[in-house]
Amino acid sequence: MNKQFDHSQQQQVVQAGHICQCLSRISTARCGRTVIIFGDRRKTGVEFVESVRKLATGLSEIGLRSGDVVAIAALNSDLYLEWLLAITFVGGIAAPLNYRWNFEEARSAMEVVKPVMLVVDESCHTWYSQLQHNKVDSIRWYVFIGEPPSSLISTSDVLTTEALKRTLEISPLFDYCWAPDGIALICFTSGTTGRPKGVAISHTSLIVQSLAKIAIVGYNEDDVYLHTAPLCHIGGISSGMTMLMVGACHVLMPKFEAHLALYAIQQHHVSSLITVPTMMVDLISMIRYILGWRGGESTKKILNGGGGLSVDLIRDATTIFPTAKLLSAYGMTETCSSLTFMTIYDPTNGKLDESNRRVKSESARRTGVCVGKPAPHVEIQIIGEGSSPIGRILTRGPHVMVKYWDQYLVSKQGWIDTGDLGWIDQCGELWLVGRSKDRIKSGGENVHPEEVEAVLSKHPGVSSILIMGIPNARLSEMVIGCVRIRENWLWINENSTSDRLPEKGEQILSSEILQKYCKQMNLSRFKIPKIFLLWRKPFPLTSTGKLRRNEVRTEAISQLQLMLPSYL
Repeated sequence: MNKQFDHSQQQQVVQAGHICQCLSRISTARCGRTVIIFGDRRKTGVEFVESVRKLATGLSEIGLRSGDVVAIAALNSDLYLEWLLAITFVGGIAAPLNYRWNFEEARSAMEVVKPVMLVVDESCHTWYSQLQHNKVDSIRWYVFIGEPPSSLISTSDVLTTEALKRTLEISPLFDYCWAPDGIALICFTSGTTGRPKGVAISHTSLIVQSLAKIAIVGYNEDDVYLHTAPLCHIGGISSGMTMLMVGACHVLMPKFEAHLALYAIQQHHVSSLITVPTMMVDLISMIRYILGWRGGESTKKILNGGGGLSVDLIRDATTIFPTAKLLSAYGMTETCSSLTFMTIYDPTNGKLDESNRRVKSESARRTGVCVGKPAPHVEIQIIGEGSSPIGRILTRGPHVMVKYWDQYLVSKQGWIDTGDLGWIDQCGELWLVGRSKDRIKSGGENVHPEEVEAVLSKHPGVSSILIMGIPNARLSEMVIGCVRIRENWLWINENSTSDRLPEKGEQILSSEILQKYCKQMNLSRFKIPKIFLLWRKPFPLTSTGKLRRNEVRTEAISQLQLMLPSYL
């Protein structure tokens, strides 16, 4: 393989670790048993490693070099795992794009990281044709990850995974290379404006995160791991990387669907998986319709993230998966996933950990939700104002991102601000109080109110709009909108009519109309408010003119409890 790399730089990173070091173990893992299951495809460790090496060789032969960024937009598959490893094998940097994005969001992300290659599957293949009219100048190669659709078969400038693997000489197993700064991955998270921000994550961060999960959750070579989370999210990537490191068996499905997940659990005797509250709700709901379901006994480890589980969800989960250790994790993309862990339920003693559900009462100021203790490699400190024990949560350690891709990392002595507020009790457990910003976490996705407000403010019938998240058992937080309408517009309530007919010159506005408008404006589905409330008075402001969001949120929840209690 003809690689161009600064060898002095390689000496600096060679001892830091490389995620492709897992290939050596995978090649001998499970004594020749299957390590990859995707539909009808099965691969042993040797077959999987050979596929990665063939793809890496093909990428090197066409000219992919150290430091080159490769964007991937696809559903989960065995090939997706191969691409993540093959890109980094040749010293490239993988940049997974969210397949749920609309084209403009994807293009915005690509303009930030400037990929030389775009890899897509059928879920995002239309991006190729759209890029012909809205080019990203950095892209030199287009690749289809599986079998291309008929519309692309005759396109000469679109490569395929299989074509790249047709190489005469396979790279030596240990001839992998590092990108500058040891970066392996650019994982996207939303910035303060809602635009995608590229978080540069190092090989070391991914390895250290994996070691923490191995130590705390107890993953090992005998695990059969179901990929429930998308590989474009840091949670899905970091847990998938952990399973690659231990040489476990991977069961992949394109995306999470409750019935497919339950079938996989039962069919393949899945021993471990990760969830967000939305997934757990859907699994439990689906199981209630399946008579005689008996798949839960094989499951030994469930790690929940993306929001806390309610008391009812915990109770149902431990009933359905009675042999599973149930844990919860708190983290963020900038910290390579999980910062803290806590055990919610341990089947060895059959007891729930009450700390997950209690609210500290020793001080009126000290409230919140317990999210457990930091992982061994994680430092956390609280920076409060005055004598208050509550403050901004800061962290540092080998898990912290290298930087935002198009920026320098601004921090003091390696500390970064999580953007969350919390406090640490005398036992060393971290308690979350709230978000220093008003970011909404809905179904495991980040939603920034300002972005949604900017879209809806353009509607001619909207005078002003306030977007917020309210507690919801399924989504953790549900996105709602409080809307003030302009003169000569009439609000129609959901499933009912107004108390009067529209007068001459009046136009109609409703929740359904605003939701359709959001779709027309290409707002991603998970960002669209589920409910709109008509707000008849001015929004409350502080003395400096800032919106009192919490005050509006409290009143909105009260209204919804009276109007639509089933939503809460």
